[in-house]
Amino acid sequence: MQAKRILDFLKGVSANNNRPWFNEHKPEYLACKEDFEDGVAQAIARISEFDPEIAHLTPKDCCYRFYRDTRFSEDKSPYKNHLGAYICAHGKKSLRGGYYIHLEPGRCQLSAGAYWLPTNILTSCRNEIMGNIDAWRKAVESGQFVKYFGYANEGKWSPDGELSPKGFGLAHLKTAPKDFPRDYEFIHYLRMKDYATWHRVPDNFFEGDKWLDEIVKVFKVAKPMLDIINAVIDDYE
Repeated sequence: MQAKRILDFLKGVSANNNRPWFNEHKPEYLACKEDFEDGVAQAIARISEFDPEIAHLTPKDCCYRFYRDTRFSEDKSPYKNHLGAYICAHGKKSLRGGYYIHLEPGRCQLSAGAYWLPTNILTSCRNEIMGNIDAWRKAVESGQFVKYFGYANEGKWSPDGELSPKGFGLAHLKTAPKDFPRDYEFIHYLRMKDYATWHRVPDNFFEGDKWLDEIVKVFKVAKPMLDIINAVIDDYE
């Protein structure tokens, strides 16, 4: 992937987020879009080596639109400042946990997990974790998991602000969730409002082809956690 070209274009969009500029540079956008989608196709092929459930996906199933939906937003900027792809067996609109690739100047990252779960599913996930805490701890407390994602609730994340080098959990409750015991030894896992991870990478990470080997290392570590969460989510999808 020609990451530098993509990121340079995204820098241009951030500085000139308006339709006249974009229309003037649309050939650059189309070239970057094609390059990114080619990279996503390669990523799908490599991830499917250890997660065959996603082998049927195409880039169209995974890549998010670059055009922003501004209908309910105070920010009327028409375009995003990043390119993203969510590689998930049921598609990018699924609640199911998956693998996420994010290209944005200064904020490139690899992420895995399940985001913004409805309360009923989140409660079921908490019950599953509590009932199978040994398997959960084995998945999220391994040396490799901590190396790439850290410990639960320690990272700092905001959409356009602070972003720690790694993290596990975008947000968490200050106390135990309703109907769960406050004195539970592993309550920090039940306080989580999502089961999402991230691992920041430098802007030159996606240049060339070596990044494909690296994403396999990172995403493979997240799969045992995804398997536990997805077994719950599948009961609802």
